[in-house]
Amino acid sequence: MIAIRWVLSVIFIVQMYVAMLVIGIVFFPYALATRDGAFAACKAYCRWVILTARLLCGIRSEVRGPVPEGEVVVAAKHQSFFDIILLFNAVPRGKFIMKRELMYAPILGQYALRIGCVPVDRGKRGAAITKMKADVARGAARPGQLIIYPQGTRVAPGATKPYKVGTGLLYDQLAQPCVPVATNVGLFWPKRSLLRTPGLAVIEFLPAIAPGLPVPEFMRKLEAEVETHSNRLMAEAGFSG
Repeated sequence: MIAIRWVLSVIFIVQMYVAMLVIGIVFFPYALATRDGAFAACKAYCRWVILTARLLCGIRSEVRGPVPEGEVVVAAKHQSFFDIILLFNAVPRGKFIMKRELMYAPILGQYALRIGCVPVDRGKRGAAITKMKADVARGAARPGQLIIYPQGTRVAPGATKPYKVGTGLLYDQLAQPCVPVATNVGLFWPKRSLLRTPGLAVIEFLPAIAPGLPVPEFMRKLEAEVETHSNRLMAEAGFSG
Protein backbone atom coordinates (compact mmCIF):
# COMPACT_ATOMS: atom_id res chain seq x y z
CA MET A 1 0.00 0.00 0.00
CA ILE A 2 2.80 2.44 0.87
CA ALA A 3 4.46 1.72 -2.49
CA ILE A 4 1.24 2.65 -4.29
CA ARG A 5 1.07 5.89 -2.29
CA TRP A 6 4.60 6.76 -3.30
CA VAL A 7 3.85 6.14 -6.98
CA LEU A 8 0.63 8.17 -6.87
CA SER A 9 2.39 10.96 -4.98
CA VAL A 10 5.08 11.23 -7.66
CA ILE A 11 2.45 11.17 -10.43
CA PHE A 12 0.55 13.90 -8.60
CA ILE A 13 3.62 16.11 -8.22
CA VAL A 14 4.64 15.73 -11.86
CA GLN A 15 1.19 16.48 -13.24
CA MET A 16 0.85 19.42 -10.84
CA TYR A 17 3.81 21.18 -12.44
CA VAL A 18 2.74 20.22 -15.94
CA ALA A 19 -0.66 21.74 -15.19
CA MET A 20 1.03 24.94 -13.99
CA LEU A 21 2.80 25.21 -17.35
CA VAL A 22 -0.31 24.42 -19.41
CA ILE A 23 -2.65 26.73 -17.50
CA GLY A 24 -0.05 29.48 -17.46
CA ILE A 25 0.34 29.36 -21.23
CA VAL A 26 -3.37 29.02 -22.02
CA PHE A 27 -4.36 31.96 -19.82
CA PHE A 28 -1.38 34.15 -20.69
CA PRO A 29 -3.12 36.47 -23.22
CA TYR A 30 -6.04 36.98 -20.82
CA ALA A 31 -3.67 37.59 -17.91
CA LEU A 32 -1.64 40.04 -19.96
CA ALA A 33 -4.77 41.99 -20.86
CA THR A 34 -6.27 42.25 -17.39
CA ARG A 35 -5.55 41.46 -13.74
CA ASP A 36 -8.80 39.49 -13.67
CA GLY A 37 -7.27 37.15 -16.23
CA ALA A 38 -4.30 36.50 -13.95
CA PHE A 39 -6.64 35.75 -11.06
CA ALA A 40 -8.71 33.42 -13.26
CA ALA A 41 -5.59 31.46 -14.18
CA CYS A 42 -4.38 31.18 -10.60
CA LYS A 43 -7.83 30.15 -9.33
CA ALA A 44 -8.11 27.51 -12.09
CA TYR A 45 -4.72 26.11 -11.11
CA CYS A 46 -5.66 26.02 -7.42
CA ARG A 47 -8.88 24.15 -8.17
CA TRP A 48 -6.97 21.65 -10.30
CA VAL A 49 -4.42 20.96 -7.54
CA ILE A 50 -7.19 20.58 -4.95
CA LEU A 51 -9.08 18.14 -7.20
CA THR A 52 -6.08 16.01 -8.15
CA ALA A 53 -4.77 15.94 -4.56
CA ARG A 54 -8.07 14.33 -3.58
CA LEU A 55 -8.26 11.93 -6.53
CA LEU A 56 -4.64 10.78 -6.58
CA CYS A 57 -3.51 11.17 -2.97
CA GLY A 58 -6.71 11.04 -0.94
CA ILE A 59 -6.14 14.52 0.48
CA ARG A 60 -9.54 16.06 1.06
CA SER A 61 -9.68 19.74 1.94
CA GLU A 62 -11.89 22.04 3.96
CA VAL A 63 -12.03 25.78 4.59
CA ARG A 64 -13.47 26.81 7.96
CA GLY A 65 -14.46 30.16 9.37
CA PRO A 66 -15.68 33.33 7.63
CA VAL A 67 -13.58 34.08 4.55
CA PRO A 68 -12.42 37.73 4.52
CA GLU A 69 -13.54 39.74 1.51
CA GLY A 70 -12.47 43.32 2.19
CA GLU A 71 -9.13 45.05 2.65
CA VAL A 72 -7.42 43.04 5.40
CA VAL A 73 -4.07 41.59 6.34
CA VAL A 74 -4.20 37.78 6.42
CA ALA A 75 -1.53 36.26 8.70
CA ALA A 76 -1.34 32.53 8.12
CA LYS A 77 0.42 29.47 9.44
CA HIS A 78 2.61 28.05 6.66
CA GLN A 79 3.33 24.31 6.59
CA SER A 80 3.47 23.44 2.88
CA PHE A 81 2.63 24.58 -0.65
CA PHE A 82 -0.88 23.22 -0.17
CA ASP A 83 -1.86 25.86 2.39
CA ILE A 84 -0.94 28.50 -0.20
CA ILE A 85 -3.26 26.78 -2.68
CA LEU A 86 -6.17 26.51 -0.24
CA LEU A 87 -5.76 30.04 1.06
CA PHE A 88 -5.51 31.71 -2.33
CA ASN A 89 -8.45 29.71 -3.67
CA ALA A 90 -10.60 30.77 -0.71
CA VAL A 91 -10.09 34.54 -0.68
CA PRO A 92 -11.44 36.75 -3.49
CA ARG A 93 -8.29 38.75 -4.32
CA GLY A 94 -5.28 37.37 -2.49
CA LYS A 95 -1.83 38.93 -2.89
CA PHE A 96 1.20 37.62 -1.04
CA ILE A 97 4.27 39.08 0.57
CA MET A 98 6.80 36.89 -1.24
CA LYS A 99 10.54 36.34 -1.48
CA ARG A 100 12.01 38.41 -4.30
CA GLU A 101 13.71 35.29 -5.74
CA LEU A 102 10.28 33.96 -6.71
CA MET A 103 9.88 36.80 -9.20
CA TYR A 104 12.27 34.94 -11.47
CA ALA A 105 10.49 31.58 -11.28
CA PRO A 106 8.99 30.72 -14.70
CA ILE A 107 5.23 31.36 -14.88
CA LEU A 108 4.84 31.54 -11.08
CA GLY A 109 6.80 34.78 -10.81
CA GLN A 110 5.06 36.51 -13.70
CA TYR A 111 1.58 35.65 -12.46
CA ALA A 112 2.47 36.57 -8.87
CA LEU A 113 3.45 40.08 -9.96
CA ARG A 114 0.36 40.38 -12.15
CA ILE A 115 -2.04 39.69 -9.27
CA GLY A 116 -0.26 42.22 -7.08
CA CYS A 117 2.10 40.18 -4.88
CA VAL A 118 4.78 42.21 -3.10
CA PRO A 119 8.37 40.98 -3.56
CA VAL A 120 10.66 41.52 -0.59
CA ASP A 121 14.44 41.30 -0.43
CA ARG A 122 15.98 39.07 2.18
CA GLY A 123 18.72 40.69 4.20
CA LYS A 124 19.34 42.33 7.50
CA ARG A 125 16.21 42.45 9.61
CA GLY A 126 15.88 46.23 9.78
CA ALA A 127 16.53 46.78 6.08
CA ALA A 128 14.15 44.00 5.09
CA ILE A 129 11.32 45.42 7.23
CA THR A 130 11.83 48.95 5.88
CA LYS A 131 11.80 47.66 2.29
CA MET A 132 8.73 45.52 2.90
CA LYS A 133 6.76 48.43 4.37
CA ALA A 134 7.71 50.68 1.44
CA ASP A 135 6.74 48.04 -1.12
CA VAL A 136 3.40 47.43 0.57
CA ALA A 137 2.68 51.17 0.70
CA ARG A 138 3.36 51.47 -3.04
CA GLY A 139 1.10 48.51 -3.79
CA ALA A 140 -1.71 49.51 -1.45
CA ALA A 141 -3.81 50.91 -4.31
CA ARG A 142 -4.35 47.41 -5.70
CA PRO A 143 -7.38 46.01 -3.85
CA GLY A 144 -7.24 42.62 -2.22
CA GLN A 145 -6.32 40.62 0.83
CA LEU A 146 -2.63 40.99 1.72
CA ILE A 147 -1.32 37.57 2.81
CA ILE A 148 1.79 37.22 4.94
CA TYR A 149 3.40 34.27 6.72
CA PRO A 150 4.52 35.62 10.11
CA GLN A 151 7.15 32.92 10.62
CA GLY A 152 8.66 33.71 7.22
CA THR A 153 8.89 30.14 5.97
CA ARG A 154 7.27 26.72 6.10
CA VAL A 155 7.28 25.19 9.56
CA ALA A 156 6.73 21.44 9.96
CA PRO A 157 4.04 20.18 12.37
CA GLY A 158 5.46 20.05 15.89
CA ALA A 159 8.37 22.37 15.07
CA THR A 160 8.70 25.86 16.48
CA LYS A 161 9.92 29.08 14.88
CA PRO A 162 9.55 32.64 16.18
CA TYR A 163 7.04 35.05 14.68
CA LYS A 164 8.70 37.98 12.91
CA VAL A 165 7.80 41.53 13.88
CA GLY A 166 7.35 42.57 10.24
CA THR A 167 3.76 41.33 10.38
CA GLY A 168 3.05 43.60 13.33
CA LEU A 169 4.62 46.59 11.61
CA LEU A 170 2.44 46.04 8.53
CA TYR A 171 -0.63 45.70 10.73
CA ASP A 172 0.29 49.00 12.40
CA GLN A 173 1.12 50.81 9.13
CA LEU A 174 -1.95 49.71 7.18
CA ALA A 175 -4.41 50.15 10.09
CA GLN A 176 -6.45 47.25 8.75
CA PRO A 177 -7.97 44.26 10.55
CA CYS A 178 -5.73 41.19 10.62
CA VAL A 179 -7.29 37.78 10.05
CA PRO A 180 -5.23 34.91 11.55
CA VAL A 181 -5.31 31.57 9.73
CA ALA A 182 -4.57 28.17 11.28
CA THR A 183 -3.85 24.95 9.39
CA ASN A 184 -2.90 21.28 9.63
CA VAL A 185 -1.92 20.67 5.98
CA GLY A 186 1.68 19.75 6.80
CA LEU A 187 0.45 16.43 8.17
CA PHE A 188 -0.61 15.34 4.70
CA TRP A 189 1.67 17.37 2.44
CA PRO A 190 5.03 17.46 4.27
CA LYS A 191 7.62 20.16 3.92
CA ARG A 192 10.43 17.94 2.65
CA SER A 193 8.94 14.74 1.32
CA LEU A 194 7.45 13.53 -1.95
CA LEU A 195 4.97 11.31 -0.10
CA ARG A 196 1.44 12.66 0.20
CA THR A 197 -0.74 11.13 2.92
CA PRO A 198 -4.54 10.77 2.82
CA GLY A 199 -6.58 12.84 5.27
CA LEU A 200 -8.55 16.02 5.77
CA ALA A 201 -6.41 19.12 5.20
CA VAL A 202 -7.94 22.20 6.82
CA ILE A 203 -7.32 25.91 6.80
CA GLU A 204 -9.34 27.90 9.32
CA PHE A 205 -9.98 31.64 9.22
CA LEU A 206 -10.08 32.90 12.81
CA PRO A 207 -11.81 36.02 14.18
CA ALA A 208 -10.17 39.22 12.94
CA ILE A 209 -7.89 41.21 15.22
CA ALA A 210 -9.12 44.81 15.06
CA PRO A 211 -6.60 47.53 14.18
CA GLY A 212 -5.15 49.73 16.88
CA LEU A 213 -3.33 47.34 19.22
CA PRO A 214 0.28 48.10 20.15
CA VAL A 215 2.58 45.96 18.01
CA PRO A 216 3.93 43.77 20.86
CA GLU A 217 0.41 43.03 22.09
CA PHE A 218 -0.74 42.28 18.55
CA MET A 219 2.15 39.88 17.98
CA ARG A 220 1.42 37.99 21.21
CA LYS A 221 -2.25 37.69 20.33
CA LEU A 222 -1.55 36.63 16.74
CA GLU A 223 0.89 33.91 17.73
CA ALA A 224 -1.37 32.57 20.48
CA GLU A 225 -4.37 32.39 18.14
CA VAL A 226 -2.60 30.78 15.20
CA GLU A 227 -0.58 28.27 17.21
CA THR A 228 -3.44 27.25 19.51
CA HIS A 229 -5.87 26.63 16.68
CA SER A 230 -3.28 24.96 14.44
CA ASN A 231 -2.42 22.58 17.26
CA ARG A 232 -6.11 21.84 17.72
CA LEU A 233 -6.54 21.08 14.00
CA MET A 234 -3.52 18.79 14.05
CA ALA A 235 -4.75 16.99 17.18
CA GLU A 236 -8.13 16.57 15.49
CA ALA A 237 -6.28 14.80 12.64
CA GLY A 238 -4.51 12.48 15.07
CA PHE A 239 -1.18 14.31 15.49
CA SER A 240 0.20 14.02 19.01
CA GLY A 241 3.37 16.09 18.61
